[in-house]
Amino acid sequence: MTAFLPPGLPIVPDGDDDHGQQDGSRDDGGEGQGPFPMSESDFEAAVTDALDRIPAELAKTMSNVAIFIEDDYMPHPGEDPDTVLLGLYEGVPLTERDSWWDAGSLPDRITIFRQPILEICASREEVIEEVTVTVVHEIAHHFGISDERLHELGWG
Repeated sequence: MTAFLPPGLPIVPDGDDDHGQQDGSRDDGGEGQGPFPMSESDFEAAVTDALDRIPAELAKTMSNVAIFIEDDYMPHPGEDPDTVLLGLYEGVPLTERDSWWDAGSLPDRITIFRQPILEICASREEVIEEVTVTVVHEIAHHFGISDERLHELGWG
């Protein structure tokens, strides 16, 4: 990780790869089907590269955020079981924090989901682009930018 990223931005792979091989490919024998084959370490490198693209001035303003990589999103009870997410921001956006927030608050959490991204990509370049868009999208939520505005800006 580069030095200009503020403390509190670790990338922590999380979860087991129960759905495929170590390289991200499926073990179902399908020809031309399934996710783009990319190892967990290569995917983590793509996330790191996306974080490295964040301008230093912007990265410095991020506060108390941890970045995780998980294999897939598991819908919560009451959610549509077919929900597919590429990324998820969980926390209190900077625009909503008051002086009370620093008093023992847990870090915000940004999770990037590997399998759904690999499922929609056909090349390494597409994976890198989709990871970059997803990372920027979730970081924007940390700054209080809504999904609607992100879609208007082309980061949806």
